[in-house]
Amino acid sequence: MNLTEILAKCDHTLLSPTATWAEIQAVCEDGLRYHTASVCIPASYVRQAREYVGDRLAICTVIGFPNGYDTTAAKCFMAQDAVEGGAEEVDMVINLGWVKDGKFDEIRQEISAVKAACQGKLLKVIIETCLLTEEEKIRMCQVVTESGADYIKTSTGFSTAGATFQDVALFAQHIGPNVKIKAAGGISSLDDAEKFIALGASRLGTSRIVKLAKAAEKGENAPHDGSY
Repeated sequence: MNLTEILAKCDHTLLSPTATWAEIQAVCEDGLRYHTASVCIPASYVRQAREYVGDRLAICTVIGFPNGYDTTAAKCFMAQDAVEGGAEEVDMVINLGWVKDGKFDEIRQEISAVKAACQGKLLKVIIETCLLTEEEKIRMCQVVTESGADYIKTSTGFSTAGATFQDVALFAQHIGPNVKIKAAGGISSLDDAEKFIALGASRLGTSRIVKLAKAAEKGENAPHDGSY
């Protein structure tokens, strides 16, 4: 798989709490230049980013982020507000406390409600794998499959760990045919990106792949940090 094919599967991401419009604008420019699947940005910048890029680039945002414990009504409002502002894709965080309480029916109902609030736009469900047991991950694969969501996503990138090969392989074994996989958090090399895709991920949440593309254009090596 070449770099262009990998970039086409990337949600080029900037979700720092201190992100400025100038930084968001630069991420949008990167997304346009490198033909990423989308840019994933804070909800407060969605409308401005949509006006900036027009129809040239998909805008993704996050809701209930990063902790997931907002009420269902709040998440639905955030999702509706995001799509009305121009987002084509919404990444939501589940209520992790409900997972620990075994409230899987409530989680399913919440995801379905948020999906309805997305008005036909893509919904990706972040289950924060680093905080779940294997049994809980498998159960969430089933819940997301039944909920009507479009993707199951590994991580926010703001917790104790990000995507792992083992979790993506586990997802691939337990999701239904109507659900795709997004790996996110800590994806720092082309080798890793290729392996996540080979294991079943259709999307990658990362900013590092665009940085690698820029370095390749300049004939430079990326800083040595254990990555490709």
